[in-house]
Amino acid sequence: MGLLTMAELPGDIEISAVITVGVRHADVAALYRDYKAALEGLQRTYELIFVMDGRFPDVSVALEDLQRQNEPLTVVRLTRAFGESTALMAGFERARGRIIVTLPGYYQIESGEISKLVDALSAADLAVGRRWPRAGSRFEALRRASFHRALGWVTGLRFSDLGCGARAMKRRVIEEIFLYGDQHRFFAILAHRQGFRVAEVTVRQSPRDRFEGRYRLREYAHRMLDILTVLFLVRFTKKPLRFFGMIGLALAGTGLLLLLYLIIARLGFAQPLANRPALLLTSLLVVLGLQLFAIGLLGELIIFTHARDIKDYQVDRVIQFHSEAAQTTSTDAEQERIAAP
Repeated sequence: MGLLTMAELPGDIEISAVITVGVRHADVAALYRDYKAALEGLQRTYELIFVMDGRFPDVSVALEDLQRQNEPLTVVRLTRAFGESTALMAGFERARGRIIVTLPGYYQIESGEISKLVDALSAADLAVGRRWPRAGSRFEALRRASFHRALGWVTGLRFSDLGCGARAMKRRVIEEIFLYGDQHRFFAILAHRQGFRVAEVTVRQSPRDRFEGRYRLREYAHRMLDILTVLFLVRFTKKPLRFFGMIGLALAGTGLLLLLYLIIARLGFAQPLANRPALLLTSLLVVLGLQLFAIGLLGELIIFTHARDIKDYQVDRVIQFHSEAAQTTSTDAEQERIAAP
């Protein structure tokens, strides 16, 4: 099932709220009532879509009870846990609104702050929440600051709370961006790269937004790899030769310098080359550098071949000049062509 386009949308839904439910989730019945009250306060037509990223019997029972009460919600249950990015995409495929709001399956922001995100779309295509004032220990604050500082250095963009799952966006954003893996954390960065206007909106953090557990070491390793992924996606997606070429040239250049040193040592100082690890290291650096450079060239060929199918820009508006004289001249010319034998 693909995403509905603007032309295919029904006219009675203005806002679609997609709520992803994962391992960390709250009482969905109470959460539903809070979100529903906030959406009703917007005075717009809306729908709520709960996406269950895995099997949670307690959540299923609660949502089925709400549906039996004729509450306006849709439940999407995935066969197993695929991750939040996949859950969001499953919700986007069934969303019918012209504005899409993403919300976590637990208390993260005050529900009344949803209106701030929606109102911010008057000047932006995507509004992401920034919880402030932010609760938590000094260690958590340092960890968040380090992550966002590293991400800012890589992308040149300054965000302070990409972990917030509360967002509002125009429909064309989800029509252009496809999420996979853990890319939901970098939704704002991917949207900015695609040419959309992104705004960070300060919202009040829910007092019930507490994470009592601890992150394992592999989670920190995953975040470091995610930053490298974003670096490649943002800077080198259409210029792979710059990424692989720089690394390849650095390795090959180092190898050639070492090789030059060995040649000078052999010819000028009669030092033997046999049984020297430096000669093997030199050869390895040169070969590896050339291989990486060749990978970059192949990437450039692939990008060149598919360049017509790649769209990485958005048109804000088109201002067209209408000239009556030009229209008259065009009409006269058409009549002359018609009258000609």
